[in-house]
Amino acid sequence: MKRTALTGLFLTAALLGSPVFAADDLCGANIAALKNAEASTTTNLTGDSKTDIEKTVADATAAQKSGNDKECISITTKKITELKTGGDGSDGGAAK
Repeated sequence: MKRTALTGLFLTAALLGSPVFAADDLCGANIAALKNAEASTTTNLTGDSKTDIEKTVADATAAQKSGNDKECISITTKKITELKTGGDGSDGGAAK
């Protein structure tokens, strides 16, 4: 009984603590997501879209290296939202 309760406590602590650690490197996670989207063979991207993703990754990486994680997160989140909605978000998600 004690082992089960102790194991449950450790699992709960690990699950509750995970989002905190993930938020610490949201910039890096977003950059990785964009690189994966660019390299993915299942994602149908035009040449312009791939070039745009490369520029976004370069801009976000530069912001990250300069210590501006907020800018990096802003840049990458905007691009990820555009990729998910098919637009820039200002048009209600309608494809361009």
